[in-house]
Amino acid sequence: RVLWDGEVLSMDNTGYCNDSFNSIRSSTSDEDMVEIAGSTLDFSNTEDVPPLDRDYGSGLNYSDHIPDLTLSEPVPGVGTYEDFNTIDWVREKSKDRDRHREITSKSKESTWALVNSVCDAFSGWLLMLLIGLMSGALAGGIDISAHWMTDLKEGVCLNGFWFNHEHCCWTSNETTFQERDKCPQWKSWAELIIGTTEGPFAYIMNYLMYVCWALLFSFLAVTLVRAFAPYACGSGIPEIKTILSGFIIRGYLGKWTLVIKTITLVLAVSSGLSLGKEGPLVHVACCCGNILCHLFTKYRKNEAKRREVLSAAAAVGVSVAFGAPIGGVLFSLEEVSYYFPLKTLWRSFFAALVAAFTLRSINPFGNSRLVLFYVEFHTPWHLLELVPFILLGIFGGIWGAFFIRANIAWCRRRKTTWLGHYPVLEVLVVTAVTAVVAFPNSYTRTSTSELISELFNDCGLLDSSKLCNYDNANVTKSSNELPDRPAGNDVYTAMWQLSLALVFKMLITVVTFGMKVPSGLFIPSMAVGAIAGRLLGIGMEQLAYYHHDWVIFRGWCSPGADCITPGLYAMVGAAACLGGVTRMTVSLVVIMFELTGGLEYIVPLMAAAMTSKWVADAIGREGIYEAHIRLNGYPFLEAKEEFSHKTLAMDVMRPRRSDPPLSVLTQDGMTVEDVETMITDTTYSGFPVVVSHESQRLVGFVLRRDLTISIDNARQRQDGIVSTSRVFFTEYTPPQPPNSPPPLKLRGIMDLSPFTVTDHTAMDIVVDIFRKLGLRQCLITHNGRLLGIITKKDILKHVAQIANRDPDSILFN
Repeated sequence: RVLWDGEVLSMDNTGYCNDSFNSIRSSTSDEDMVEIAGSTLDFSNTEDVPPLDRDYGSGLNYSDHIPDLTLSEPVPGVGTYEDFNTIDWVREKSKDRDRHREITSKSKESTWALVNSVCDAFSGWLLMLLIGLMSGALAGGIDISAHWMTDLKEGVCLNGFWFNHEHCCWTSNETTFQERDKCPQWKSWAELIIGTTEGPFAYIMNYLMYVCWALLFSFLAVTLVRAFAPYACGSGIPEIKTILSGFIIRGYLGKWTLVIKTITLVLAVSSGLSLGKEGPLVHVACCCGNILCHLFTKYRKNEAKRREVLSAAAAVGVSVAFGAPIGGVLFSLEEVSYYFPLKTLWRSFFAALVAAFTLRSINPFGNSRLVLFYVEFHTPWHLLELVPFILLGIFGGIWGAFFIRANIAWCRRRKTTWLGHYPVLEVLVVTAVTAVVAFPNSYTRTSTSELISELFNDCGLLDSSKLCNYDNANVTKSSNELPDRPAGNDVYTAMWQLSLALVFKMLITVVTFGMKVPSGLFIPSMAVGAIAGRLLGIGMEQLAYYHHDWVIFRGWCSPGADCITPGLYAMVGAAACLGGVTRMTVSLVVIMFELTGGLEYIVPLMAAAMTSKWVADAIGREGIYEAHIRLNGYPFLEAKEEFSHKTLAMDVMRPRRSDPPLSVLTQDGMTVEDVETMITDTTYSGFPVVVSHESQRLVGFVLRRDLTISIDNARQRQDGIVSTSRVFFTEYTPPQPPNSPPPLKLRGIMDLSPFTVTDHTAMDIVVDIFRKLGLRQCLITHNGRLLGIITKKDILKHVAQIANRDPDSILFN
């Protein structure tokens, strides 16, 4: 049982992400922050009382040592945090300012101190360089491995089994132009096993091998996650957002999580499941950032500074996932980060640049591009095309809202029924269904990235795709731009196959996202939008060809002109669906034009992204990541939500009228035994210190964890401290009676300036204070007398009540 915010948190066994929880806590080092990917922690405790859980740390006057004890060395553990607690942003920033002030003053004393000061200033940039290099290298390895293992489901290269299909046929002189992907060096499984590539037996053999490889890859992925790193499952972005808001989840960003997530991400993507690697790459980059933080004392010992690094690492993750460094920085700023100072913006930019450069040096796709689906369009778009672009935006918004509701309903069912107890079986069943349904359709058989690449492609004379099988009778070979042409039979066949693929992708992605394997959402969402966009684009193209005399086409689409680019519609559709699911706007548009090199298509992308967000927000306010944060009950105060209700601090604070009085310490009237009894009898994370029980005048706030550690340390290392020793939080100790045991002075661990508001402060102001200062608790006073306390948990419960949600389900339900 773990305590947080004064509530008991019991671990349910609803999925193995929790089953291995205790082993994770015991096996990870204290310095590994952890994710709770999908774990279900239950905060349903009856003791819902004022202060916070046992390890919150609060204090503006924080110091590394306890000056009032007779111990000169620092007390180990004071000022640190337990698992599943929120950090004290104010104290952490104050610690860093004190450290910086000390280094600056010392730098004037000696040359060595000056060198140390320069190294300290440079350490942030060096750390960004290392994160960029490490994340770029890992992303390149993941891309190459996933490409090879995806092709392994269909055949093997005789020249070397480590070659994927494309690399195998690169050097062959026996490929034909029409069948450029066929060469003697690449053998399908049917050809290797039964010696032929034609006929029903060959088809059945290839089908069988495809399904078997898919099941093997997914079984390995889910088994590795279950056995070694339960936190490696899922996307990781909801947990990253929670960690960046100040919550501590030890082990989530640890070494084992990084290793297992990297390996299982390759396996999950290669299995053909409807998932992407982009979200998990953000998690991988943040693991790199957290691990590399341990090389630098400045970041290792300060949780707030570490979160600045993790914000930059999130930008690196998107940079290597999409080859979009600027989009990555904006994604971190818009979607993930809680605290993003200007300094972090510059460093994120530098880290994303290094990561993109590293990935480009590895050249994982062999096309000198950072992504698989880089395309360039040459035809300008016309103003009237904004109408179909906006229609795609409406489709994306409706699909996004539908997907979020369906996925959350499915994930809730997984948590509350027998389904959650059999994660391996669930993954294998979904993989089997996906592989069996996907193989007959060539558009679902290939990897989703290759599908998007083909949908984005602008048809030329040299394309052998069925989507480009137009009637070319009227086209001269020398023309650079192809006019709109009548579609051939293959185009209509491809449209039917794409329609079936669209329905399949929309349904299967709902049950795939959230399973116990690494799973991203960007690529499946983009695939749904790209299919819908390509279908609409082909329809518009044929309409313009056969009805170029209509009013809407007259004047800009004459016969023989290249008016409509179906690939552009696919790109706009992909942006619309991704925007509908994630509710990104600015970063989405920048990522899309960095992806495709289509600077002149920013306006269509903006129109589709804004429309999809408006439509999706009209149906449901939450994006997919916020919905999963709420489903898992993470203590996350959403900065985008408006608080409009007229309530006062006194309406929300604890204790309420029916509650027992607030547990407080007095500044000079208690013994060590009294303090230890209070610690034993309560589950609060901290205690206000008052002048006396009668006056209730506030002196400060002391944390349970710091109090416990300091008393234990004093008993062991300070002579004469016994249960009857008086405890003083005052600056000066009054003379003690003769023969009395020496007093214990604990003023050094007390926060002398806790945040306080009066009982008549409006709650919208209190919520703003909690959001912008990252508070964990705020004391309520009336005419200087202590009345009660508001914790972050109280705020979250109050917000849930206002939204007509069960307040007891808000935290780790």
